[in-house]
Amino acid sequence: MLGRLSWGLADQAASSMTNFAVGIYVARSLGLAAFGVFSLAWVTYGVVLSVSRGLATDPLVVRFSGVPDASWRGAVARSSGAALGVGGVIGVACLVAGLALGGSVGPAFAALGVMLPGLLLQDAWRYSFFAAGNGRKAFVNDLVWGAALVPAMVIAARVDTVAAFVLAWGASAAVAALYGCLQSRVRPRPTGAREWLRAHHDLGYRYVAENVSTSGASQLRAYGLGAIVGVGAVGAIRGAELLLGPFLAVLMGLSLVTVAEAARVLRQAPHRLGPFCLVLGGAQAVAALLWGAALLLVPDRAGAFVLGDVWSTASELIVPATLGVAGAGLGTGAAAGLRALAAARRSLRGQLFASACYVGGGLGGAAVAGTVGSAWGVAAATLGASAVWWLHLRAALREHHQNPLPEVRTP
Repeated sequence: MLGRLSWGLADQAASSMTNFAVGIYVARSLGLAAFGVFSLAWVTYGVVLSVSRGLATDPLVVRFSGVPDASWRGAVARSSGAALGVGGVIGVACLVAGLALGGSVGPAFAALGVMLPGLLLQDAWRYSFFAAGNGRKAFVNDLVWGAALVPAMVIAARVDTVAAFVLAWGASAAVAALYGCLQSRVRPRPTGAREWLRAHHDLGYRYVAENVSTSGASQLRAYGLGAIVGVGAVGAIRGAELLLGPFLAVLMGLSLVTVAEAARVLRQAPHRLGPFCLVLGGAQAVAALLWGAALLLVPDRAGAFVLGDVWSTASELIVPATLGVAGAGLGTGAAAGLRALAAARRSLRGQLFASACYVGGGLGGAAVAGTVGSAWGVAAATLGASAVWWLHLRAALREHHQNPLPEVRTP
């Protein structure tokens, strides 16, 4: 387990450092307003990624972790085909919307639409490798993405537009996605997407609703914050998130493997699932607080060197952003347990409640006290939602103890 968790951390470190480098490079190259436009495209990608994971890779991790190789390969071919299908359909919609919008935002969304299939396929390979217990391949795939990103960013800097940076980011991901086909020796089957969706509709559609409510809440907050305070406020929030980037790498790295590990704990020692989730969530919350405390000691000169003009506003948000991430870390322990139990209804209820609190706290705080108020509103909402996650896990564990689920048969 420690070995698989280590590869999860290493892989997410590579992925998050890539995203961190992109964010820093764009912030320094284009300034606060253009960085806000890039951030809008970024959070939109997050929503689409949530749809792809809910339909394609989340059911794969829950039902095909640790299965025989032949079963895994067939499932990966269909699930990666589903990810490509999601990217193609929503990519066309983004392209049309971007061309219709025009202005400074439209080209960025049009570029995102072109790049979505490659971005989603690259992410699908990562989860597929972790389902097989082979995080090393996911780590190598993200290294390939990072290597391809370097020349792409250099070219984008010469063009000096938001759309150019989006294209560079997506094109380098497409290179890694193609390499994933060589690593896995599996060819995505878009024609198998319908079969995949039909076989796993009991989990997939609930996971889509759950995932989209998460990323959709971030998108609604970003759009609402831009309307209430200004696009610069979106850039400031994104800047604070970048400061927490190294810790978020740990948080997201663990999320790649925690559901699979929780599923293994459930099969081998069901009575240990609750303590496993508690240790997982508590450790993440403590680590977030320690990282936030370290950020408070960063000199203004060093912060300005990293984020440029974005630092002055982003630094004011360190404390509430840290508390929000700590609350999210505590809640992810319970969320992993609910996924392992396949308690899709309970996890959906918990996520819908958390997302509603997130949007309400973020926009309500923005209306009262601007960017800082939005950050504090989100922190309060996240901490409150964490308590609800644990209540749902407690109830789900009680139900499982009373009526253990039969072994899932996979096609």
